Amino acid sequence: MSDPIKHECGIAMVRLRKPLAYYQEKYGTSFYGLSKMYLLMEKQHNRGQDGAGIANIKLDVAPGERYISRRRSIDPKPIQDIFQHINTRFQERTGGDKAKLSDPEWLKQNAPYSGELFLGHLRYGTYGKNAIEACHPFLRQNNWMTRNLIVAGNFNMTNVDELFNQLVDLGQHPKEKADTVTVMEKIGHFLDEANEELYAKFKNEGFEKRDISAKIAASLDIPEILINASKKWDGGYAMAGMFGHGDAFVLRDPNGIRPAFYYADDEVVVVASERPVIQTAFNIPIETIHEIPRGNALIIKKDGQYDLHEINAPLENKACSFERIYFSRGNDKDIYKERLELGRSLTNRVLKSVDYDTKNTVVSFIPNTAELSFYGLKDGLEEHLNEKKKDAILNGGRQLSAETVREILSERLRVEKIAWKDVKLRTFIAEDSSRDELVSHVYDTSYGIVKADDNLVVIDDSIVRGTTLKQSILRILDRLHPKKIVVVSSAPQIRYPDCYGIDMAKMGDFIAFRAAIALLKDRGMEGLVQEVYEKAKTQVGIADAEVVNYVKEIYDPFTPEEISAKIAEMLRPEEMKAELEIIFQSIGTLHEACPNHPGDWYFTGDFPTPGGNRVVNKAFMYYVEGRTERAY
Repeated sequence: MSDPIKHECGIAMVRLRKPLAYYQEKYGTSFYGLSKMYLLMEKQHNRGQDGAGIANIKLDVAPGERYISRRRSIDPKPIQDIFQHINTRFQERTGGDKAKLSDPEWLKQNAPYSGELFLGHLRYGTYGKNAIEACHPFLRQNNWMTRNLIVAGNFNMTNVDELFNQLVDLGQHPKEKADTVTVMEKIGHFLDEANEELYAKFKNEGFEKRDISAKIAASLDIPEILINASKKWDGGYAMAGMFGHGDAFVLRDPNGIRPAFYYADDEVVVVASERPVIQTAFNIPIETIHEIPRGNALIIKKDGQYDLHEINAPLENKACSFERIYFSRGNDKDIYKERLELGRSLTNRVLKSVDYDTKNTVVSFIPNTAELSFYGLKDGLEEHLNEKKKDAILNGGRQLSAETVREILSERLRVEKIAWKDVKLRTFIAEDSSRDELVSHVYDTSYGIVKADDNLVVIDDSIVRGTTLKQSILRILDRLHPKKIVVVSSAPQIRYPDCYGIDMAKMGDFIAFRAAIALLKDRGMEGLVQEVYEKAKTQVGIADAEVVNYVKEIYDPFTPEEISAKIAEMLRPEEMKAELEIIFQSIGTLHEACPNHPGDWYFTGDFPTPGGNRVVNKAFMYYVEGRTERAY
């Protein structure tokens, strides 16, 4: 993606099912769980570079001993910062005595982060400042072990105001109006209620007060708590939590928007946002790793037993397709194949764009995330070239000379490394003119490869804003003096904001939306903007289930090809000499490539939850009113 956007967050959980001494004896280390947590987080660093956090719970500790440890960081390298801090703590506690590092009982009694249950989080902030207070995991503390709650997740809720007001109606006084706070406090409320009910029950049964805590810990109905807490949640989420006494959970939204996978054997239970990181960290076959079903929670009890529980009835599968195009690591076998197919499916349109002149066409890709789609496109073009060679030979019959046949067979697809990323734009450059100058030099190019009569085809994974294309990439590609530049997006046109965990909140940011607005003006139809605005205003205050996405009407007068042509016109630098065409993936071929992930609201406006329609109308109203804040 030439334009950087904030990614989804990542989660990781490790529950050791054996005593620490077991791992010391079998693997030669008491830090087996901590080491695996490091691997799971490091191999998901693509999902969060704004910050990270880790929490650990020790099981069965005596009163007065610390059993919860937590560390969060917004360091430029937050994972390394966290684990360096943890290592320093171990060194401080042991005083350099290496024998203590091999003594699991001593570690558990004396050192932090030596418990059996770990929860990690990688943050890509979707909103607000990047402050330590915004980093997960969040901790809700209490002097009762069973009331302590730690929460981390990959999520955004569309109805934060509603959830906040529910807490106020319960008599609470939340410290801020944020989905992280409202979600944690909602779970915490029903956790408190469950504790109070169980306490009263066991007290009436005659148990001593000091014995009741253990009874509560063994009797807490975690599925029931989650059912009550999540009834009004509208959003995409993979929510992870740990309770002070040792129970844990990971809950997915009913549409399966945000991903979560798990693995379990007699030694561990593991959860992560991405499947291959578990496969790599534990060196296990991919078929042993399972996806948590939509609306289900994986519940891990204090005794190490685990099970899946339906918390919310599964709704239509709307697993995020953008997850497959861009966010997740491409070394997942299914994602690998899907990205290849995304590129291959664009073959015919690319061939048409270059008038089937493969001899005078150079093919490349821009960001690394587009590499797999590039290979798919390359395969498709090579298949076409082989067919062309076959036809040329067959049509020539016996009249072709050996030299002619050799010449036919020698034609190869011209694949080159064209764009080189040299600079990372830093936010401390505040002056607009300086920032624009730097952006224009983010990429450099390979000179002497492209001829003056060549077509230059470059594939990108997606085009969101188009800023880097206009200010940098197209300019440096034009320096090669090709006849025509064809920019290919493996994703369809991004037309609508996301509200489920990705930082794409403002209508005016999308080049596809700006192109549609420009076309309305070109054709004297700008009155439609006000009409849609008035319709959107009528949706304010009505029940989410009744809200209609009226923003679709902005795009209805135009074909995707017309919008693509306008995008090319708008992104074309003034000084550019080459012809420019921009090709986007179609919705149909997207679904063919990613059949199990049909969530396409970014491209179609078909939001998986009612709150999505409210958000998109609100985002459009903010655009018309000139407001820059987020619509959710």
